[in-house]
Amino acid sequence: MTSSPDSRRKFLALSALASAGALASACRSNLAAAPPPVAAAPDDFPELPDLRPAVAPIAPAERAARRARLARILAERSLDAYLCEGGPTMSYLAGVSWGRSERMFALLVLADGSHLWICPAFEAEKAKLSVAKDGDPGGEIIIWDEHEYAFAPLAAALRARRAERVAVDPQARAFVLDGLRAELGVERVVLGREPLVALRGLKDAHELQLLRVASEGTQLAIAAVARRVRLGMNGGDVSRLMARAHAALGMRSPWCLALVGPAAAYPHGDNEAIVLGRGDFLLVDTGASLHGYASDTTRTWCVEGTPSQAQQVAWQAVLDAQRRAFDAIRPGVECREIDRVARAALEQAGFGPGYAKFTHRLGHGIGMEVHEDPYFDGGSRVQLQPGMTLSNEPGVYVYGEFGVRIEDIVACTAEGATHFGAWQRDWTSPA
Repeated sequence: MTSSPDSRRKFLALSALASAGALASACRSNLAAAPPPVAAAPDDFPELPDLRPAVAPIAPAERAARRARLARILAERSLDAYLCEGGPTMSYLAGVSWGRSERMFALLVLADGSHLWICPAFEAEKAKLSVAKDGDPGGEIIIWDEHEYAFAPLAAALRARRAERVAVDPQARAFVLDGLRAELGVERVVLGREPLVALRGLKDAHELQLLRVASEGTQLAIAAVARRVRLGMNGGDVSRLMARAHAALGMRSPWCLALVGPAAAYPHGDNEAIVLGRGDFLLVDTGASLHGYASDTTRTWCVEGTPSQAQQVAWQAVLDAQRRAFDAIRPGVECREIDRVARAALEQAGFGPGYAKFTHRLGHGIGMEVHEDPYFDGGSRVQLQPGMTLSNEPGVYVYGEFGVRIEDIVACTAEGATHFGAWQRDWTSPA
């Protein structure tokens, strides 16, 4: 059977779409299966307010202050420059977004307070539009031609500024680190995790406000969705409702992991198609972005009926572990100690030892990224400081039966800790 040119074109178009979809799926984090983008209809979740006017986005002057603070952090550590590719750190420091390719485009902040860009020559005019909007963030653009690659011109620019020791953002790709080391020497190019934690790990008052409103918004979204969840729905149905609720709040890039009963025993999900029945626990792990700052909240509750005694015991043990971990947070305490407190609480409740039923770390930092330094894990020697924000999310997972996780965002303060939004009170409701 032969096909017409039109049918072949349709087949090729569909194949391209399928390949693009598969690639996007493979590139997404396994944290959750993000539902398709959705816009809120005027009558979709009418009880939810638009949160965007509630808090201002980060202003150019604030990003300039961040670059100045990074310069001080570098000087304190005898470093001369910090390099980052396109991504969250570049956005944090300069408000510039730039896609990554085999051609390096990067921002360098120097310890003297200046900054510059390294850019492929053929992209220079585009770069000028990105880095000089109303004069912000500005900065000299060092260009490189295709035959010479980025690293020799970059090294020359650094030498001209007497910048001998360079820290490279931990999210930079290996070829960037290797290329710079080849030009400057291995001993002069280091991984910049420590200065990054000192910079982005400590949130200022505006960032804390953004994170608080984002977390409170996601809790509003979960409560609104809970009012619409019915027996017979599956995890995919709930995820689509969560996307619409976050859209109604004016939040962007929503994601959701909604798992029913035994599917929730796999912390990052197993089967969204399991149908919700009486007595089942529904685990919803979800978040979105508000003015570039992320939320991440998990609630586990029974939609209808009464869960088993084992489920109730596990739920209460998880809640108790979460509260004990929160009470242990204070400046100077190592992150690993907070993980130990939660793990010990679950072991005392019969869900231990170690990772027996609580199979993952207690939590992760959160800011512009859902997961960022520092982390509440058993190996972290990072000492808590006021302004550090992390998730507090203990869990109990019984394969083939159920999973329980409760997650809230906490912030270290001078006195101890604060909590964004409201705690979950019992297993009958996510609120």
